[in-house]
Amino acid sequence: MFKALADPTRRLLLDALFTKGGRTLGELEQVVAERTEMTRFGVSKHLKLLEQADLVVSRKQGREKLHYLNPVPIRLIHDRWIDKFTQHHVTALADLKRQLEDKP
Repeated sequence: MFKALADPTRRLLLDALFTKGGRTLGELEQVVAERTEMTRFGVSKHLKLLEQADLVVSRKQGREKLHYLNPVPIRLIHDRWIDKFTQHHVTALADLKRQLEDKP
């Protein structure tokens, strides 16, 4: 998953799916084309990697394949790695604020 998140184009795709889920390959190609010169094949390869990392799920609807962001793996990383490191700092700042406000 970290390898999938390391690429700026894949992060751009995830951001696009965050703002609006259920996008087709053509729609995602347009989003990427605004920032980089990438072919449809390149966007498709990036989407495949994101699907393999379980960050994107897709569903067939008629002739179209719709892509959606799967936020669960990212949340699990947050809970496991980020939250435990930031919780202490936030608690310490809240305690400091309370102590400073309580002083006469």
